[in-house]
Amino acid sequence: MAVAMGRPFAIQSCLSSSFCSLSKNINKSSFGAAETFFPAKPSSTRCKTIAVHAQQRPTWLPGLDPPPYLDGTLAGDFGFDPLGLGEDEQSLKWYVQAELVHSRFAMAGVAGILFTDLLRVTGIRKLPVWYEAGAVKFEFASTRTLIVVQLLLMGFAETKRYMDFVSPGSQAKEGSFFGLESALEGLEPGYPGGPLLNPLGLARDIENAHAWKLKEIKNGRLAMVAMAGIFVQAAVTHAGPIDNLMEHLSNPWHKTIIQTLASSGS
Repeated sequence: MAVAMGRPFAIQSCLSSSFCSLSKNINKSSFGAAETFFPAKPSSTRCKTIAVHAQQRPTWLPGLDPPPYLDGTLAGDFGFDPLGLGEDEQSLKWYVQAELVHSRFAMAGVAGILFTDLLRVTGIRKLPVWYEAGAVKFEFASTRTLIVVQLLLMGFAETKRYMDFVSPGSQAKEGSFFGLESALEGLEPGYPGGPLLNPLGLARDIENAHAWKLKEIKNGRLAMVAMAGIFVQAAVTHAGPIDNLMEHLSNPWHKTIIQTLASSGS
């Protein structure tokens, strides 16, 4: 067996009853060597040529062979599935949509937390810290009313999303959205498009928009990690992310995650 790490090369083996020959094609410009061989009888020689090519696809761990069901066609597919959750084709499709939705919620959540926390810390607006915002009583509606409205709106949106997943394109048909179907182009499951959800007209050709999909899923994964960090930060320090950042900048060598975890455990 031969393994190629750079350019592809060829190995030719010849078998005969009394002689064996092995020839290897070497790059002359790199090594200045010519082809070497041992002569064999032409009449009794069988030759077999094997070409070995290096795998150029990037994976989450260099040198690791990705599972066969992760063939690189999905946006952000780097062969990462240590638990084998995507072995079933239908389950894999659902996991793709689940990751996409969680990514978008995480991006919106991180942006909202950082923006409101910045307004609070700078004194521009008198706002509660993000993890206490849910306990605030609003004057325009009661908490019960807000919960009911949120359940209805989110339930409607999630139901439409699930129906589009089960039957792609069904939610863009005439009469499926109160006559507003033209606002949702229904590009493909997970990408409704249209002027409402794609006002800038990006990635209109969704089948060839791999670069846009990759950017979105990368930023979404980063946002999910950031969201998890914000959760842990709030549980340990009982402060918002901007407060934590300002405290760290005030004394960068002694106000770090190490000192924070050490003081919280004592």
